[in-house]
Amino acid sequence: MKVLVVLGHPRVGSFCQAIAATAAQTLWEINHEVIYHDLYRENFDPLLPFEQIAKDAEVPSEIRQHCAQLQEVGGYVIVHPNWWGQPPAILKGWVDRVFRQGVAYDFTSDGVKGLLAGKRALVFTTSNTPRDDELRLYGDPLENLWKNCIFGFCGVTNFRRRNFESIILSTHEQRVAWLEEVRLLVREMFAE
Repeated sequence: MKVLVVLGHPRVGSFCQAIAATAAQTLWEINHEVIYHDLYRENFDPLLPFEQIAKDAEVPSEIRQHCAQLQEVGGYVIVHPNWWGQPPAILKGWVDRVFRQGVAYDFTSDGVKGLLAGKRALVFTTSNTPRDDELRLYGDPLENLWKNCIFGFCGVTNFRRRNFESIILSTHEQRVAWLEEVRLLVREMFAE
């Protein structure tokens, strides 16, 4: 299986980067092909120009490549921090530009048709707010965004998300254990 791993974190050496690297390494160990994008290191342009919104719009070759990869893989691993209940703008812009009509979904007379059905998605997020406070104050906006608004809309029902918190208060030992959990979740999600 080919799996697309996308990292949206600006700092080299971040825990998100460690998660993405661990996920990619685990996928290789279980004999999957990995397509890896570190959006910040690649200087991905998140701005969606108006003239590129339409289904049949001409888009840059970089975006066509990302769209082709989105379609050709059997699964996705997305990694990012929770910033104000959302992914960083660069990752949101990647979704805006790559999860295009005709690529990830389409409109039919019967309603929306998800074009990514049958694929798997595993999303890892990090936050500094303790989990109980996050749920009490805000619910879980990232779960809804990724599970329903993005992947669910596009037909992906085999979905799982794991948030690691509180990063700012975590110890080295906790992070080592969390990376082991990443390995286990990747193995579970992408076992053939």
